[in-house]
Amino acid sequence: MIEFEDVPLLRDPIMIAAFEGWNDAGETATATLAHLIGLWGAEPIAALDPELYYDFQVNRPRITGDAGSREITWPTTRIFLARDTPLDRDVLLVHGIEPSMRWAGFTNELMRLIHDTDVAMLITLGGLLADVPHTRPIPVTVTSDHAETQQRYNLEPSRYEGPTGIVGVLTEASYRADIPSLSCWAAVPHYAGGSPSPKASLALLTRLEELLDTLIGHADLADQARAWEHGVDELAASDDEVAEYVHSLEEAQDTTELPEASGDAIAREFEKYLRRRQEDGD
Repeated sequence: MIEFEDVPLLRDPIMIAAFEGWNDAGETATATLAHLIGLWGAEPIAALDPELYYDFQVNRPRITGDAGSREITWPTTRIFLARDTPLDRDVLLVHGIEPSMRWAGFTNELMRLIHDTDVAMLITLGGLLADVPHTRPIPVTVTSDHAETQQRYNLEPSRYEGPTGIVGVLTEASYRADIPSLSCWAAVPHYAGGSPSPKASLALLTRLEELLDTLIGHADLADQARAWEHGVDELAASDDEVAEYVHSLEEAQDTTELPEASGDAIAREFEKYLRRRQEDGD
């Protein structure tokens, strides 16, 4: 069962969730969620009982501290509450680990939390390995199975078929419970997916800004993204096969995904630029 701290009455809350594991290529989703937790000063309010859902030989507990004050931290899924956000509403942030067992029970607990706190919308984050070049903007795909949500955000339903992770199970459960949901996935270059990808996290964060119609502080994510891209550049430069492969991906993406240059798109970007300047006090 979910163990609660004191939870105040929430203001029109939404929930944003990300899970380590199969759904989190390049640690993209969980890094984005951790960024929001830190940025908004979110406080932990609940956690799932790890004994029910995790194999500790797969996700081992961690021990920290000095002699006489040692402490074990058990792997689990934790729920944080952010009240100081630019959204004028509360946000529940679920920082989780994909469960090792009892997925139905795990999903039911989170859905009960959504129901009990009157969550108005669920947003799930994910990262997947894909044939995309690291030198181009990271593609972010957003889908929804709810007709009204599709219309509101101009989205398509997911047409994926195949193995799924806990994000897919939770999204399907929200649909069956008639909870509006969005699923946001960043495509991480598969040849550079073995380490954290701040460029993909920055892309997810930027897409969240568009969906939530607000500005979210980026801190040093842009600098981290540039450093990551430079590191992958060096990797490609040291291997002719990788360099040739990256070049072929660049050509394919440039051919099939020409940059949008409509008047509406330019206006949106200019408005975002002005809003960010105002926020920074320039």
